[in-house]
Formats: sequence, structure tokens, C-alpha cells
Amino acid sequence: MLIRRAEERDIDQLLVLCALHAAYEKSEYDSSGKRGKLFRQLFEISDLQCLVVENKKELIGYATFIKQFSTWDADHYIYLDCLYLKEELRGQGIGTKLMELVKAYAEKEGCFQVQWQTPDFNRNAIKFYKKMGALSKSKERFFWE
Repeated sequence: MLIRRAEERDIDQLLVLCALHAAYEKSEYDSSGKRGKLFRQLFEISDLQCLVVENKKELIGYATFIKQFSTWDADHYIYLDCLYLKEELRGQGIGTKLMELVKAYAEKEGCFQVQWQTPDFNRNAIKFYKKMGALSKSKERFFWE
């Protein structure tokens, strides 16, 4: 397996992984218009970082993250937006490697922290993150449509 930065040729497989990720988190997913928007963020604007996990030319996982600023801390941090691996590949150390690469990126960028979230029903992810030494904050997430 190879972990590498996403390339333009990956966009269609990334969209499939996004749909699988949404289904895993019991969310709706409409791919309409997302190809162009994701392409722009990853390859034209370049503020969104994306690592992919490739096995025999098939993408089997990904992590996306972005540098943000905390007003409270008056410092930059990395926000890990998505981390997803196909279910049959979990528990093999791939997620750990992805997290380590995100952490290394944060350190290289001079960021003081990496933050992320997961649904409270995703007990396996919570167990994984705690095993890696992550701390948890209790908050509700809100959104407008």
C-alpha cells in the first residue's frame, strides 16, 4: 500500500470514497457539482491538503486537512476534516500512519495542534483516537443550510 498526496487523476475515486464515508457516518451525500469544487480546492487553490491510500491503483482511503487560525489561542492549527478507510482495511495500522503524517505536516507548518471530530456513535474511531493519545472535547456541532 502506498500513502501519497492526492493527484488530479484521483478525483473520481475520491468522490466514491466521500460517498462511502458519508454512508458510514449515516449522512446524506449528493455528488452533484462536487467534482469541480473539490478539484479546485485540491489542485487550484491548494489550501486543502489530501493524502490518499492506494492499493493496486485503487484508492482505499483518504485524509483531508487544512490550516486554520484559533482566535482563542492566537495561533494556527490543523483541522482534520476527513479520515476514512474502507472497512475491510481498518485495524492494519493505515489509519495510524495517516494520523502520523497529518501530525508531521502540522509540525512542519508550525501549528500547535491538530483538531478533528467524529460522530459520538462511531465507537471504533473514538477508541482508535484515544489509543493514539488524543483528548476529547464535548461540544455540539451546528450548521445552517
